[in-house]
Amino acid sequence: MKKLVTLVAVCVLSSPLGAQWLKEPTKGIPRTADGKPDLSAPAPRTVEGKPDLSGLWRIDAGAYAGNLLADLKPGDIAASADALYKQRMEDLGKDDPSTFNCLPQGHRVIFGTAGMARIIQTPSVIAILYENLSHRQIFLDGRALPVDPHPSFMGYSVGRWEDDVLVVETVGFKDTTWLDFGGHPHTEALRMVERYRRTSIGHIELKATFEDPTVFSKMVTIDVKMDFAADTDMLEYVCNENEKSHARMVGKASDDRKNAVKVARDVLARYVGAYEFRSSEDPNFVTTVNVTLPGDELLLDVGGKDPQPMIPLSNTTFSTFGARMEFVLDQKGQVDHAIFRIVEGDLKGVRK
Repeated sequence: MKKLVTLVAVCVLSSPLGAQWLKEPTKGIPRTADGKPDLSAPAPRTVEGKPDLSGLWRIDAGAYAGNLLADLKPGDIAASADALYKQRMEDLGKDDPSTFNCLPQGHRVIFGTAGMARIIQTPSVIAILYENLSHRQIFLDGRALPVDPHPSFMGYSVGRWEDDVLVVETVGFKDTTWLDFGGHPHTEALRMVERYRRTSIGHIELKATFEDPTVFSKMVTIDVKMDFAADTDMLEYVCNENEKSHARMVGKASDDRKNAVKVARDVLARYVGAYEFRSSEDPNFVTTVNVTLPGDELLLDVGGKDPQPMIPLSNTTFSTFGARMEFVLDQKGQVDHAIFRIVEGDLKGVRK
């Protein structure tokens, strides 16, 4: 279920509270004539002339959060790593040390899963604060990476400017964290290189490259979406407050196959299409989930990556790794929208 939640987590249900700054206007940013943030305005610069990355950002790596190695061929992934990934998927991610033991996410914080991060930039160090109360320090003071670092959850990061691009290298990760939310493992040799380029007030282009030759033989580079979150603030997420969810994680991903029903292909074909899930925190932040029918079984994906089977439990309800997706029909029998039913609440996706 964790992987599916990752795919649609851009629609995280929020609980706005009057005592918090969720409607506080962001100071010092350009605005249009109607008072809205002008997210297309030029990127700001520091007094040193460098791009200023400071601000609150909503981050999302899309399907790569669930499967960082989605673009690799089977032969590029160590057999033992692939087997462990498949086992963890079958077990619905119940052994994820961050989700159910409340240990730090490590490098996975840059995947975002629609969470927010605040960047605080100074000439010598950049701090990144995340919703789950973890943080990173990126040193810009010229120091070298440690040669034999004591492994840590967040690793050790140094950065440098290449023209207008901030290049960040990180090493020294604990191997107890998972490479992605799907469950690929990694070793302490994992190396991450990030390239941040702020193209406007509203956007940062982030390319993240991963190396771990023991686990995957080719470097992996992904694009991570970063959008400026104006006129709002972060809500803290504390894992331990959700620890009771672990008791609900029973069974296997394949269990629903035993309860599968036969649905005619022409009925399945009605559901093919793209469904937009809009964030309750920011209506402008949308994730599109694709439903396809390449054969006799519906598949679900985000951005065309890593399609997952949808097991029919009725003519309108399907299982995808422990969660339920229900298609809602109008009076004419046409699909109006879809609903993901997950522990955190229902998420509505409007058909495009």
